[in-house]
Amino acid sequence: MKLVAGTAAVEDVEAFVAALPDGGHETAVQAFDADYVAGREHLASAVEHADRAFDRGENVANDRAVEILLYAAGRRQIREALAMGVAEGKQEVVVVVAGGDEVDAAAAVVAFLDDAAVLPAVEPPEAGVHGDRETIREFFDVGDAELDAAAGGLAGIVRERVALLDVEK
Repeated sequence: MKLVAGTAAVEDVEAFVAALPDGGHETAVQAFDADYVAGREHLASAVEHADRAFDRGENVANDRAVEILLYAAGRRQIREALAMGVAEGKQEVVVVVAGGDEVDAAAAVVAFLDDAAVLPAVEPPEAGVHGDRETIREFFDVGDAELDAAAGGLAGIVRERVALLDVEK
């Protein structure tokens, strides 16, 4: 998996998604509003779970990129999960590139976005992908009591929501 972070000025969401480089048949490319991303491991877990669902024939979506979106959002309904995707306007985005020729696909995404770069595979905790804490808490419905009780912090709770999607299927 490769992550590309950059800026996107989205005038029309459908046109943006259609124009996003897809990397070919075996490469899934999915764009997220960076505010909703709780770190690299959040998206890595979503990719792992989506791949496992496809391998077992338990996928909800027909498209691997959409399945990644569902897991990242911790939701079975595509309409609900789309809130994590890009919206109209200028925004910071994170794009997951998974499978197939990830190097070329990630390079195409870098060229497509503004001020974009492929993120390193290993990041120090203070760098990399970290969304807006309040946006993440609201989207994943994380209250103060749950946050206080969680040993893994907010990122750990989000990864748990990703994993729980398997249980809810």
